[in-house]
Amino acid sequence: MSHSNTHHEVLIAVFQVRHFGDTAETPGRDPELGVLLWQRALDPQAGTWSLPGGRLRDDEELTASARRQLAEKVDVREVAHLEQLSVFSDPHRVPGPRTIASTYLGLVPITSDPQLPDDTAWHPVADLPEMSFDHRIMVVNAHARLAAKLSYTNVAYALAPAEFSISTLRDIYCAALGYQVDATNLQRVLTRRGVLTRTGNTAPSGRAGGRPPALFRFTDSRLRVTDEFAALRPPGQP
Repeated sequence: MSHSNTHHEVLIAVFQVRHFGDTAETPGRDPELGVLLWQRALDPQAGTWSLPGGRLRDDEELTASARRQLAEKVDVREVAHLEQLSVFSDPHRVPGPRTIASTYLGLVPITSDPQLPDDTAWHPVADLPEMSFDHRIMVVNAHARLAAKLSYTNVAYALAPAEFSISTLRDIYCAALGYQVDATNLQRVLTRRGVLTRTGNTAPSGRAGGRPPALFRFTDSRLRVTDEFAALRPPGQP
């Protein structure tokens, strides 16, 4: 039973590392971090892009609502990591009745390819379209949380395929962080923390030939803290 005129919605910033804009003329572009958005068809702010989500039902808790709405509204079911972020409670954040928003961070593996509705698409986090209400700052906050957790947890497992070469893992970290990461240093740090396990398999050699790269997997497929004091920083920063 509802006890007030205040509404409560759940909004999810779903991230995936993707290739945007590959064409015959510009193949092989570096992957980027993408966020899933749907385009509003009706006012207010028709034509702008919103995070997926919607009204919290009276009989459900927040995380269940987030998973339900991703499955029902944008057909995203393979969410490898989901965590609650912030609450947006400005009384004037949206027109009409006061609506409080609980935001979530969701991560989808690079290998997942959900069948999206026509009004839904992936957009590069570095080049967001015109967004609805306060949804842009929600994306910025979610990206900041992801970047921070990449430093001191194994959360990259939720963005990676089941097994991968170190160069592929480096590309995932570069895309998610927004700056370049050295592959050798990345392997050394993650190996020291016990994050990576060799699978015994190898990937095909590249065009230049050479030794086939070894394949790895994440040791754990659940979130854990690996170094609570660690901080990955862009090149040139102390």
